[in-house]
Amino acid sequence: MKQRTKRKPKLWEALIPIIGMAVIIVYSMLVLKVDPHIPIVISTVLAAIMALVVGCTWTDIRDGMLESVFRAVEALIIVMCVGMLIGSWVLSGSVPTMIYYGLQLISPRFFLPTGCILCAIVSTATGSAWTSSGTIGIALMGIGAGLGFNPALTAGMIISGAYFGDKISPLSDSTNVAAASAETDLYKHVRSMLFTTTPSFIIALILYTIIGMGHDTSNFNPETIEAIRTTLADSFNITPWLLIPPVFVLITAILKVPAIPSVFGAAVVGAIFAVIFQGADLVTILDNFQNGFVSETGMAMVDKLLTRGGVNNMLWTISLIIFAMCFGGILEKAQFTDVILEKVVKHVHSVGSLVATTIVTGILCDFVLTDQYLANIIPGRMYCKVYDEMGLERYYLSRTLEDGGSLWSPMFPWNGCGAYQQATLGVPTFSYFPFAFLNLINPFVSIIMAYMGIAVFYKKAEKEGIPVTMVDSVDDLPTNK
Repeated sequence: MKQRTKRKPKLWEALIPIIGMAVIIVYSMLVLKVDPHIPIVISTVLAAIMALVVGCTWTDIRDGMLESVFRAVEALIIVMCVGMLIGSWVLSGSVPTMIYYGLQLISPRFFLPTGCILCAIVSTATGSAWTSSGTIGIALMGIGAGLGFNPALTAGMIISGAYFGDKISPLSDSTNVAAASAETDLYKHVRSMLFTTTPSFIIALILYTIIGMGHDTSNFNPETIEAIRTTLADSFNITPWLLIPPVFVLITAILKVPAIPSVFGAAVVGAIFAVIFQGADLVTILDNFQNGFVSETGMAMVDKLLTRGGVNNMLWTISLIIFAMCFGGILEKAQFTDVILEKVVKHVHSVGSLVATTIVTGILCDFVLTDQYLANIIPGRMYCKVYDEMGLERYYLSRTLEDGGSLWSPMFPWNGCGAYQQATLGVPTFSYFPFAFLNLINPFVSIIMAYMGIAVFYKKAEKEGIPVTMVDSVDDLPTNK
């Protein structure tokens, strides 16, 4: 039997699984109203068929899927640990306590910008948008519901704050991956991101403030707030001591404890506090870790907010991530993405078009390859030589990778980040999509600044002839001489 020879795909062959996946998922989710899991499986089958067409063997296809899933194993373990954490923090009363005090302290008019800033602080300290949304984000969803805000708007606000911190924190996995992909210094990468992320965050805060100030308070009933607080106080032992578990997460972040032991440790602390303050027994705690917390307060709004967590409730997210990673692994193994990006590079002729192409590529990788890390790694690998040829610093490349790939990773429900946020916050991805202002705005800010020549980081060897609006280095801003 003649052995199959693997060859480089043609452009049309590379486009078939990608276009097919887009059509299958959009039709299935928007028209048929089904979950994305089986559409992703069908798309994976299509990708496998096209991989066979270009000469890949089943071993190649299998290895591509397994290698891709292997990259996500740590994230999958974190998802399960977060499920346990959420359940134990509700059982212990930590989440109810945050909601209880938050409803008392936060003004409806300033809820959105305040919540966004709080999420940004937590994610900057922990280096994790997932931790931010899975802890304080859960409490903010409850506070927002009590104040009468659209859950999709509240979730979008949480996403914006969480990904601001995730993006600029030196502790963040995505930040480190982007710097490594561009082969640049981590802290120069972080400083360069402030040029685009800070104005984008300020714009987002202004928009949240405007929406909050215009929030219709005519239907706001203080009695509803009091009813929620009374229900929480009747169902849980509310005390400031229950704010210690969130503090534990911040302490582990300061001590640079890795994500898995940090999140699992926080779940165990929650379980201990459940015993101390709520009188929970061992059977209840173990069941809570597995199946999550089921609220039976008798108040529908509170029960909906607090019924969450547990490993089983995260299996929807975990299975989606595994299927999506299989699809992306086949595309990568068969070189479909490489062929497409090679064609794109030929049409890049200016710094503005290079930045726009890098960002769009990252977003497309989030959509197609379903993995935040690949959305940074692949464009970084493909465009690094173009940045070098234009005399640009590598940390300008790494910043651009994050401006697109990192910030749009939670915007698609089949992406690992989108699947996690949807499961954690209880709001469909496409519902919070238009309200995640930072994530939406930042790519456009980055592109506009590139075309205007603002904060474009050139290598010092290329300094002559560069307008003063272009920054030579994050360490040495140019002056007029």
